[in-house]
Amino acid sequence: MLKKRRQQYFSYFLMYNFYFLAWSLFSTLISVYLLNSGFRPSQVSMVVSMSFLASMIGQPFIGYLNDRYNNKKVILTLFSLSIFGGVGMLLADNIWVITLCYSWVLLTLNGNSPALEHIAATGQFPYGRIRIWGTIGFATGAQLAGFLYDQIAPKSIFIAFLIGIGLSFIGVLGIPIANEHKNHDNSQKLRPTVLFYNKPFLRYLLVSALVSGVMMSGHTFVPALLQDSGLSVGHASTVVAIAVICEAPLIFFSYYFMDKYTSKTLLFLPILLFGLQYSVYALNIGIFSKIIVTLLAKHTGSMLFIMVNLKIISSLVDKKIVITALAVAQTVLSLSSIVFQNIIGFILDYSSYEVMAWFLVATLILAFILVKIIPLPDGKEQQLFS
Repeated sequence: MLKKRRQQYFSYFLMYNFYFLAWSLFSTLISVYLLNSGFRPSQVSMVVSMSFLASMIGQPFIGYLNDRYNNKKVILTLFSLSIFGGVGMLLADNIWVITLCYSWVLLTLNGNSPALEHIAATGQFPYGRIRIWGTIGFATGAQLAGFLYDQIAPKSIFIAFLIGIGLSFIGVLGIPIANEHKNHDNSQKLRPTVLFYNKPFLRYLLVSALVSGVMMSGHTFVPALLQDSGLSVGHASTVVAIAVICEAPLIFFSYYFMDKYTSKTLLFLPILLFGLQYSVYALNIGIFSKIIVTLLAKHTGSMLFIMVNLKIISSLVDKKIVITALAVAQTVLSLSSIVFQNIIGFILDYSSYEVMAWFLVATLILAFILVKIIPLPDGKEQQLFS
């Protein structure tokens, strides 16, 4: 029995570690890769925006498939499909082919994200002990991306991505994903359209759109901002990698606080962390301050928001359609990211990273006000993280 649990835990390690490693490899330096390939900031924004558009269109359908059918089959299918986009990025030099391939891969990776977060929260091991490998994988991927970019060749990143996806695929095969929540009795099915009549859920999506827009803007442009401030590509990726590691204690000890405090209290934390981060960027008070605040806020804020998002949505919707609801929230994230990427691309074409940061600070102030106003369930009854 103990041997079987160890084997299952190793499968969780493979799935989460290499899924996030592959995701980090593929996306962390995309802005640096494209800018150094001679493309303009607005073209970088177009590539990233189109990837979010693809995810926005595809994710509700993927979420429905996960709620309706077998999680494992859907996850494995998406991993298999991502390989085609990875090979395309390895071969492509045209901006439109790059856009197509990058969008295809991000659709498959983002499409799996809600299901994997749900598996971590409902699996055989505590959330933190499973999800911690995602943090380690993402950090390793960010560091490896910088090393490969500087020391070998920029396109070698995409070869490493393909290897990571293959190892994650092997991990999924060994995980016993329960399907008790899959109900094939037509009398008990819930149509996904009920979400659009759930007013508390819709109000929360507005806040989620603002916070996630800021979060994804940072994921795309912070490495380039650090490079613009004087760091090399390798040093910028090292900062991002260490920033990811900073979220590890937060995940591992999530059972101490995520089920103890209300959702609204917890939601204020990432907003305040992002506010601190972008205020320092906006004031431009030195590269050392930018590095420190990136370490403290960039990924800790993102991970807090991911966990709070899971907690709030699980409280707002029926458990039969939780993955669909998470996919809809991810779709809103994609739509918000499209808007933010294009605004920021325009700002950077004609202004500076400081102006970009002030814009994001103003967005966070609006999000803070909305969280104060709208009612949210406390979410303590969920006990997702214990």
